[in-house]
Amino acid sequence: MSFTSEFKEFAMKGSVVDLAVGVIIGGAFGKIVDSMVSDLIMPLVGKVLGGLDFSNYFIALAGQTATNLADAKKAGAVFAYGNFITVAINFVILAFIIFVMVKQINRLKKEAPPPPPAAPPEDIALLREIRDALKR
Repeated sequence: MSFTSEFKEFAMKGSVVDLAVGVIIGGAFGKIVDSMVSDLIMPLVGKVLGGLDFSNYFIALAGQTATNLADAKKAGAVFAYGNFITVAINFVILAFIIFVMVKQINRLKKEAPPPPPAAPPEDIALLREIRDALKR
């Protein structure tokens, strides 16, 4: 089997294609959740906590005196813990949404009926017939 035909067979397997679709949809869904967190949730959390903006919480490691994260990063290294808080909240929300989706999908799936018991092999069936005939 040539390399290209082997690769084509691998790439066209159902699980590989399903995984690719899942990754693409997951990336797009992640952007939606990221926007929801940074544009909708974090401003509300900041407002509740007194007008705080987590995205500009940082510790300057190079001694810079910038007032926002972008300027501080231009001047040197920073410890951007506010950005980490935002990303962590983003992750928790995304994980919760995926949990709910998987739970609903599992709830909607019907349990497959158990397969009927397999018929015994022919020799076993013949031996059982002989046994039953001898008992009479």
